[in-house]
Amino acid sequence: MDSFPAPALALVEKMHAAAAADPQRAIAFQGAPGANSHRAAMEYAPDCLPLPCFSFADALDAVKEGRAGCAMIPIENSQAGRVADIHFLLPESGLSIVGEYFMPIHHALMAVGKGPFEAAFSHPHALNQSRKYLADRGMVPLSYIDTAGAAAHVKELGDPRMAAIAPAIAADLYGLDIVDERVEDTEDNTTRFVVLASQPLDPATLAGEPAITTFIFEVNNVPAALYKALGCFATNGVNMTKLESYQNGASFAATMFFTDIVGAPGDPAIDRALEELAFHTKELRMLGTYRQARVRG
Repeated sequence: MDSFPAPALALVEKMHAAAAADPQRAIAFQGAPGANSHRAAMEYAPDCLPLPCFSFADALDAVKEGRAGCAMIPIENSQAGRVADIHFLLPESGLSIVGEYFMPIHHALMAVGKGPFEAAFSHPHALNQSRKYLADRGMVPLSYIDTAGAAAHVKELGDPRMAAIAPAIAADLYGLDIVDERVEDTEDNTTRFVVLASQPLDPATLAGEPAITTFIFEVNNVPAALYKALGCFATNGVNMTKLESYQNGASFAATMFFTDIVGAPGDPAIDRALEELAFHTKELRMLGTYRQARVRG
């Protein structure tokens, strides 16, 4: 908690106290109050108690330790791609994905003055999403751990040459002036969040509903291993909507794949595909089955 900028600390302490009184209603998120993850939690579950955490690991620990009923974590952005470290943190957390939420992302430029500005603080993804806007104005992008934290940091600095890129709500929370709105470079800028809980959903409870199943796997280190693994889904008519690779360890020989498919275990086609996949992999770990929030394709 002490790592948050001073202007955010009072809000953080108040939210932590409320969550401690009713932890099952709490949704942990990474960032200071006013971050996009805060917005996502309130839109996903308007009656929740938002629990700000300094890092993604802290947010996941809050669920594991029973201080929050679930966590709301961004996993990918339509413009900036996947969120760093999430592919490592999710499998290691022992938590399960129980939901997803897609949120349009709109950034505002805010400061203690009206400009001109030399630089703007924000999360690296927000800076990437506003790269052209900043370049056109000659503003240096400065990385900060989250968007709302960047706004609180600019308030704490009190330097009229510095600005922050953050959700408009952060300007209200920290007493900053909104200098410009909609500073993201694309109009369809969207982030996908996943909801993590200590217990998985039973796929049977999703019968008849569109579902997504997420898992990771590591193929055997033999020629055409990935080709054979993907064939398990093609031959069974299972739609794979996400396949991302990442390295597990420093050997660069153990490639892990983070995968989403449409459907749920219990469906004969899904069961056949996963059974065949297990034959071609060294590791197969389910991360969760949950309601599909947006139709793929």
